[in-house]
Amino acid sequence: MTRLNAYLARSGVASRREADRLIASGVVHVNGRAAPPEGVLIDPDHDRVTVDGKPVKPVTRHRYILLNKPLGVITTARDESGRTSVLDVVGDEGRAGHRLFPVGRLDADSTGLLLLTDDGDLAYRLTHPRYHIPKEYVAMVGGSVRTADLTKLRQGVTLDDGVTKPAQAEVLRVLPGPMTELRIVLGEGRHRQVRRMLLAVGYHVQSLRRAGFGPLKLGRLKVGGWRVLVEAEVSALRHATRLQP
Repeated sequence: MTRLNAYLARSGVASRREADRLIASGVVHVNGRAAPPEGVLIDPDHDRVTVDGKPVKPVTRHRYILLNKPLGVITTARDESGRTSVLDVVGDEGRAGHRLFPVGRLDADSTGLLLLTDDGDLAYRLTHPRYHIPKEYVAMVGGSVRTADLTKLRQGVTLDDGVTKPAQAEVLRVLPGPMTELRIVLGEGRHRQVRRMLLAVGYHVQSLRRAGFGPLKLGRLKVGGWRVLVEAEVSALRHATRLQP
């Protein structure tokens, strides 16, 4: 027997957290009946599970896509308002018949590295605070950044949802204007955290790009481009989240 949310995650429907939301919304059925909001134990060999009326079958081989998300694209598997989503960017070629979903979120007004997969167990661990997966950002802010403000970022700043954990923060370059390009590395993932942290120390973010996620690096992948992860990268992600090979 296995929990329904875990089965959905392993079958590539969604991460465990998103699977819980799907179950609560009533679109997940087990043997023709809506699953209870709190979830249920199922027997994968005998129970029939559907989502939106479509049968769920275990994935035999997962797919992992690294996308350089363009500006204005939303990080969701589907959007009822018809806005362009990250799955629209990779298209049928990127999905290759898999039920991909984004791992974590990247704001519409941010660009950069986003992982798409149908590996729910890995996605769950990559976004769980317990595993402290670092996320690297390059931010452009107005003005010259003072050393004292970098120190505040490194020590943690107070936001409306509490004090942040210490971040890595360094100046990459100063441009005319003046404007400053910063490298910020976080070990946690709050809503719009980089923007809020920089605003808390007096700087408005002009642009924000995610350059790294755990062992993954964006590299020279063009905006809107995507590629399939190589086996070594998948192994590195599993090692970072303490998953068995």
